Amino acid sequence: MKKIILSTLMVGALAIGAQAQDDDFNKWSIEVNGGFNKPMSPMTPGYYSPILNIGHADLGVRYMFNEKFGTKLDFGFGSFGEASQDNNPEFSTNYYRVNLQGVANLGRIMNWETFSQRVNLLGHAGFGIGRVTPQQNEWEGFQDDVYNFIAGLTAQVKLTERIALNADISTIMNGRQNVAFDGASAITPLDYSFYGPKANWWTGTLGLSFYLGGASSHADWYLRESKYATKEELATQIGEIRDMLKDSDGDGVPDYLDKEPNTPAGARVDSHGRTLDSDGDGIPDHLDKCPFVPGPASLDGCPPEDTVEEVDYLKKAINDGYVNVYFAFDSSKPLGYSSSAANYVANFMKRNPGVSVELKGYADEIGPEDYNMKLSERRAKAVYDLLVAAGIDESRMTYKGYGEDTSVDKRSSDARQLARRVSFEVQD
Repeated sequence: MKKIILSTLMVGALAIGAQAQDDDFNKWSIEVNGGFNKPMSPMTPGYYSPILNIGHADLGVRYMFNEKFGTKLDFGFGSFGEASQDNNPEFSTNYYRVNLQGVANLGRIMNWETFSQRVNLLGHAGFGIGRVTPQQNEWEGFQDDVYNFIAGLTAQVKLTERIALNADISTIMNGRQNVAFDGASAITPLDYSFYGPKANWWTGTLGLSFYLGGASSHADWYLRESKYATKEELATQIGEIRDMLKDSDGDGVPDYLDKEPNTPAGARVDSHGRTLDSDGDGIPDHLDKCPFVPGPASLDGCPPEDTVEEVDYLKKAINDGYVNVYFAFDSSKPLGYSSSAANYVANFMKRNPGVSVELKGYADEIGPEDYNMKLSERRAKAVYDLLVAAGIDESRMTYKGYGEDTSVDKRSSDARQLARRVSFEVQD
């Protein structure tokens, strides 16, 4: 029967190797181990076995469903013998077992890959059948058929992507065993032989796992790229982020959002880094001495003095919402590219001392309404402080938070950005 089982395992392993599919990771392996055994009980009084008896081998085929769990079929065989002590009777008992076991990749479950990708730990447990056959003493030749339960731990060291070194320790409990491991006595009379587990023994082995399949790594060692990045990959990603956040032209808009990457120094830009020409006279605001009033280039963008007063154009531009200070999400600090709008309002008020301005703060619709009301007021106060710092008298300004701006589409990130602002209303 032992030869039939061994042949079946070998044929199965060859068939498995032929069918191993090309996947993200390999799932099949063949395991060959050999080492020690130790029968614990029952032993006939006066009979002793060595602490470590060389005489066990096993062969297994394992399949992993994923990186953490799998199953294996294995066949173990060997013999027990006496310890080399004075007056210790000789004995020899052969055995074999066949077990179907579940396997847990404990190293992956406990995230060992965070500190080592070459050392691993497997746990296994299952059930099977076996036979214990004493070769001498009173029960010589008796074939004691048993069932068994097995559990153990296997430490692994990856040698290559195809081979791993194994060190395993397992404990086995035999049920329905009739005869002591030494073959010199019966456990119970044969008429009462079919009671529960009555025998216990251990094995300790060294061996190799041979991984089958077309992928580059086995499930024992596979790491999903999205979960763990190498130091080099992290360094590359950080470098890319730094490059994205560069502001080469210093206009307050990062390069990856900047549609005009060579904005002249001091130019007023929109949220995409494009130079503004608020009055549409063809002269950019940073070169236009009257940025909100159209005028010819010969007068530096200002209209002739006998045409229309600047205050009328500025008042219309400001009150119609063309001049705003914008903010990032949940922030009361003006964005760099838009804070220059406060400077233009300050310049306008200095040139027109008879006007006053109300500052109106707004927020988008993300978040609680009462919180957004307070946030909008903090934004208005922040711009108020900028104008005071620019030399505008406090008596000429008021500020108020108006809460959420519901006039924009809150599903659009661009629209929400327009809502996060402080606007101005010029009052005579």
